[in-house]
Amino acid sequence: MTERIAAALVDGVLTGTLNRPEKKNAIDSGMIDGLAALLERAELEAAVRVVVVRGAGKDFCAGMDLEELLQSADRSVEQNRAAALRFGGLFLQMRSLPKPVIAVVHGRALAGGCGLATACDLVLAAESAQFGYPEVQRGFVPALVMNMLRRAVGEKIAFDLAATGRLMTSREAERAGLVSRVWPDADFEAGAQQLVRTIAGLSPTALALTKQQLYRLDGVGFEEGIHLSADVNAVSRTTADFRTAIAAFLKK
Repeated sequence: MTERIAAALVDGVLTGTLNRPEKKNAIDSGMIDGLAALLERAELEAAVRVVVVRGAGKDFCAGMDLEELLQSADRSVEQNRAAALRFGGLFLQMRSLPKPVIAVVHGRALAGGCGLATACDLVLAAESAQFGYPEVQRGFVPALVMNMLRRAVGEKIAFDLAATGRLMTSREAERAGLVSRVWPDADFEAGAQQLVRTIAGLSPTALALTKQQLYRLDGVGFEEGIHLSADVNAVSRTTADFRTAIAAFLKK
């Protein structure tokens, strides 16, 4: 069997490439295991500063493997719940990882593949890329990924996308809040790589605290959020990265 995730660590950037181009990188059990292992490696290895997820071939990811999905129709609700939580566990891993996870998207990112991109901290896209959640057109529900989608784009746009299954261009996805940056196709690789390198060169401590604080504020009231933020602010001032960076800036 072909390695589902092709992993490479270069200059602090751990890139995991979805490696089923002949199946439009459809997500099967092996790919879920590979992604989980990639994220665990990123957690354990200090040399990893940033994680990049991208797809081999023409597309980022066409979604869940339809043959595996069809087989699930004959399984019990409990068996299917366990399988769903296995995929959902990736989203929990990505959110708790104290390092940025960046989706680099070309071609199509659909259904579970679009959810995988949405779960990343940043989504970088080529202008020709397409995004969508067409599950409803197959009698299915984008239930897991709705957790990220609703937070990213708000209720009305999330319902529109989930209830119609329509596709968005990368520019439309950027305006909706689903995509962070878009480059013309000719500039995409260079632009995305430059941004990834820039982020990889930033303070790991500051990035970890920034990510943690951003997601801790989810569902928190304003006053509690201010107190949580003050804690993070106070801790960040005591780090070696902060001391070095401020001292270097003052010397300019």
